[in-house]
Amino acid sequence: MNRTEKLIVDAFEQLLAEKPLSKITVREIVDRCGVNRNTFYYHFQDIPTLLERIVKEKADEILQNHGQPGSLVDCIHLMIQYCASYRRSILHIYRSVQREVFLQTLEHVALYVVEEFVTAATEDLSIRAEDRQLLIRYYKCTLIGVILDWLDAGMNYDLPAASARVCDLFAGSSRRAFLKCAAEQPQL
Repeated sequence: MNRTEKLIVDAFEQLLAEKPLSKITVREIVDRCGVNRNTFYYHFQDIPTLLERIVKEKADEILQNHGQPGSLVDCIHLMIQYCASYRRSILHIYRSVQREVFLQTLEHVALYVVEEFVTAATEDLSIRAEDRQLLIRYYKCTLIGVILDWLDAGMNYDLPAASARVCDLFAGSSRRAFLKCAAEQPQL
């Protein structure tokens, strides 16, 4: 990202932390960062394009800074960290009409995190590709559902504690599912 793009991104992030996405204009962004409208449009097609780039970069940053999740709790905690790090901005995006960008990125991050978990948890097992994809889809949807419920509640309950308790209640269920898949795998 070049210097001008960084100025625009920083100004937009500041505004997004202050007010809803629908209330932010290109004029406010360029006024805050000291560039003109043409400069903004040279670098970004529009505000949704700018938003998409920022959300993807933040998600990539979080994913690159963490190793493989070793448990479902780790998966949930990575997603919580992503949302909590940018709480006000995330809620402003989530509550906006342009929340599709956030939802697409949430799905991307959840899929990556769950794939990493399932890969690590099944590296010693022979599982059919269809079963592996089924389990990944199931855990991804569960993870997204948990995060969306938390966002719908305004991030106002202790999701780390709740997720740790649920994972404790279901302890071993993932491993049992993986072992069942492996046991049903035809032997070569």
